[in-house]
Amino acid sequence: MVSRRHQQLSVLVLSTAAFTVCFSAWMLFAVIGIPIKALLSLNETQFGLLAAMPVLSGALVRLPLGLMTDKFGGRLVFFMLMLSTVAPIYLITHATAYWQFLLAGLFVGLAGGSFSVGVAYCARWFERDRQGFAMGVFGAGNSGAALTKFIAPGLVVAFGWQVVPQVYAAAMLVTALAFWFFTYDDPEHRVHSGVGFREQLRVLKDPRVWKYCQYYSIVFGGYVGLALWMTKYYVAEFGLGLEVAALLAACFSLPGGVLRAAGGWLSDRYGAHKVTWWVMWVSWVCLFLLSYPHTEFTIRTVDGPKTFEVHLNIWVFTALMFTVGVAWAFGKASVFKYIANEFPRDIGAVSGIVGLVGGMGGFLLPIMFGALLDLTGVRSSAFMLLYGVTWVSLIWMYLTEVRRTEVLEGHEVAVQSAQA
Repeated sequence: MVSRRHQQLSVLVLSTAAFTVCFSAWMLFAVIGIPIKALLSLNETQFGLLAAMPVLSGALVRLPLGLMTDKFGGRLVFFMLMLSTVAPIYLITHATAYWQFLLAGLFVGLAGGSFSVGVAYCARWFERDRQGFAMGVFGAGNSGAALTKFIAPGLVVAFGWQVVPQVYAAAMLVTALAFWFFTYDDPEHRVHSGVGFREQLRVLKDPRVWKYCQYYSIVFGGYVGLALWMTKYYVAEFGLGLEVAALLAACFSLPGGVLRAAGGWLSDRYGAHKVTWWVMWVSWVCLFLLSYPHTEFTIRTVDGPKTFEVHLNIWVFTALMFTVGVAWAFGKASVFKYIANEFPRDIGAVSGIVGLVGGMGGFLLPIMFGALLDLTGVRSSAFMLLYGVTWVSLIWMYLTEVRRTEVLEGHEVAVQSAQA
C-alpha cells in the first residue's frame, strides 16, 4: 500500500514537471516567432498576434477545464489535455502561411489550460496550511517560459526553427505517459456527482473573485505578455543576437516561475493579503522606471547648449526585469492562496476564471504592445501600459482591503470576507 505522503510527493513532482513542459510549449512562438516574422515579413502587431494566439485558447479553456477537474478529477483531465496538444505542436513544422501558424497556435494553446487543472489537483492533496506552498511549487512550472528560451534558440541556430516543434511534440508525449503511470487519483477530491456545472458557476457571483482576477491580470497576464515579448525587445532595443537576447529575457521569466514556491511559503506564513500588497508596490516602482523612454534633451546654458541623455543601459534594464519577475512570482502564488483560503470547495471553478482572466491578459498584452509600438514608435510603451494596470490593482486593493487592515504596521487583521 502506497503511503499518503508518497502519493502527495508523486502528484506534486509529476504535475509540476508536466506543467513545465506545457508552459514551455505554450511559449513556443516567443522564440520561433522571430524567424517566422522575418520569413513572412510581419509587422509588429502581426507578430504580437502570432505570439499571443496560443495564449488566447489557453485562457479560454481554463474555466471549463477547472470545472471538469472538480467534476472528473485532475489526473484524467491533465493526461487527456497533454495528449490533445501533441499533434498540433508537431504540425507547426508544416505550416507555411500566416493563417496556418495562427490556427496551429490556437490548438497548441490548449496546453496553457493545464494550470487550472494542476493547481486544483495538487491543492486538494495537501493540508490547508501547506496548500500555498504546494500550489507555489506547482506554479513554478511557469519556468517553462525560461526553458523555451534556453533550449529553442540553440535548436533554431543549429537545425532551423522547423525542428523545434518536433522536439517539443516528442517531449509532450513522453511527459503525458509518465504523468499517467506515476500519479494517483482520489475520488474524495471531486465534487458530488449531483452537482451540475451551473451550480459550480454560482461562486462567480462573488465580487472577490473578480478582484483576484484583476490582481492576476498583472502578475500572470503581465508575466506571460512580457515572456512572449522580451526576446524580441532585447533584439530590437539593444541590437543583440537571438541566443543572447533569449538568455537575458530568461532573467525575467526564470525567477518569475521558479520562485513561485517561495511566494507560496510566504503566503502561508504572512498571509496572501500582505504579500500581494507589497508585490504591487514593487511592481509599481520598477514599471515606472522601465516606462521612461530613451530621451535626449538640450539645455541652454551660459556656455552654450548642452545635450543630456537619459536611458537605461542593458544591465540596469535586466536588473529591473529580474526584480519584476521575482515580485510577480510571489504575486502569482499569493493570489491563489487567497482562493484556497476563501473557496476551498470551489478551487477548480475559481482558479479557472481567475486563470482565464490572467491568460486573456497574456493574450491581449502582446497585441497591445505591438499596436502601441506601431502607433507611437516608443518601445517602452509596453511598460507604460503595465504601469497603468498596476495602478488599478493598487487602488482597488487599497479601497477594499488595506484601509481595513494594519498591513503597513506589520500586523495583518483578517479582511472581512464580505468586502469586495
